[in-house]
Amino acid sequence: MRAEIVSIGDELLKGQRVNTNAAFIAGALSGIGVPVGRIVSCSDLEPEMVSVLTESLERVELVIVTGGLGPTRDDRTRNAVQKLLQRGLELSEDAYENLVDRMKLRGLEISASLRDQAMVIEGSHVIPNTKGTAAGMIIRCSERFDHHYLVLMPGVPSEMEAMMELTVLPYFAALSSTVILHTPVKTIGIGESTMAEMIVDIEDRLPEGTTLAYLPHAAGVNLMISTIGVRPDEVDRDNCSVVDAIVQKAGKFIFATCDVTLEETIGRMLSEKGMTVAVAESCTGGLVASRLTDVAGSSSYFLQGFVTYSNQAKQKTLGVQKELIESFGAVSEEVARAMAGGCLAKSGADIAVATTGIAGPSGGSPEKPVGMVCLAIAQKLSGRAHSKTLFMQGDRERNKCRFSEAALRELWECLRVA
Repeated sequence: MRAEIVSIGDELLKGQRVNTNAAFIAGALSGIGVPVGRIVSCSDLEPEMVSVLTESLERVELVIVTGGLGPTRDDRTRNAVQKLLQRGLELSEDAYENLVDRMKLRGLEISASLRDQAMVIEGSHVIPNTKGTAAGMIIRCSERFDHHYLVLMPGVPSEMEAMMELTVLPYFAALSSTVILHTPVKTIGIGESTMAEMIVDIEDRLPEGTTLAYLPHAAGVNLMISTIGVRPDEVDRDNCSVVDAIVQKAGKFIFATCDVTLEETIGRMLSEKGMTVAVAESCTGGLVASRLTDVAGSSSYFLQGFVTYSNQAKQKTLGVQKELIESFGAVSEEVARAMAGGCLAKSGADIAVATTGIAGPSGGSPEKPVGMVCLAIAQKLSGRAHSKTLFMQGDRERNKCRFSEAALRELWECLRVA
């Protein structure tokens, strides 16, 4: 079984809303062995909907539609499907009872427009809406579309997600005969082209049914190894063989082969080693601390964060000597090491990370351009600090993101050998 997703709504085409529904549906279908071949955003115009749905139903066995089932005039999905399938409407008693119960809780009467939310396409398998009013539908189409399936759901994410989990996924899991396995390979410190060159021989010999996708991000690239097949043991074997080969080739750049973030990985490493961390930030403005504390349970290993943006703050809060800043500049490895050392002493942590740099768009010079960052890590056990200078390219927001990623990468590499 193959699927396509059609998202209805002018707001999607105008850029007024991000299509998060399609990402959720695609991921959910993958979990039951149904690959998605195409995702389409369509306007609220009925002729456009009829055209798009016709194409999709002629091509794949399952078409999932979100949006356009509400009570307002721009909700025309049901009308378009009626015209496409040449079917009438019927009242769903279950959906109507759901409406009555919801209105009673609010102390309201059911209006004609609300009652209309319980009307479904003839012959539909009704999808209960546990979060809203509009009923969803699973429709087995006629011979014209080879009896393919059409699923209609509201565009409200909470309503759609509940429908998928409670009804749609169980329904189609029973009809799917395939297995899909996705394994992410999370990397840091390596670019897309360099990674591609490193694993070119692996990519040339992928097992049948296995694909490799490159997922670039602001600080590097991740990989997704996907395998589809009928036998779970064979799918698992082929997928694992590719992941293992990549780890053998590029292991020093890989921090995880599961769906975790770099900060989650660092948190696990700190917890396992019984270590604590503190941060001193200038150019990143607290972003490193924010990312580390995004992880649940981080209070067990994250002690303190200092945002010492000005030179005076570096001196007063962390004890960085004024002469050091005057001699080498605030953006220097010497100051970064002094910041890390001061952070370590003030916090009492086992390890401290410091950042100082030039995010831009102004403040750079030929010697110290925009995108330059100096990082330092100090450790209580060794009593020493090491530092590094890196150069990034991007606007202020991207530079800050990359600076924080570089700082976390240095921390990860340090913990690997600690």
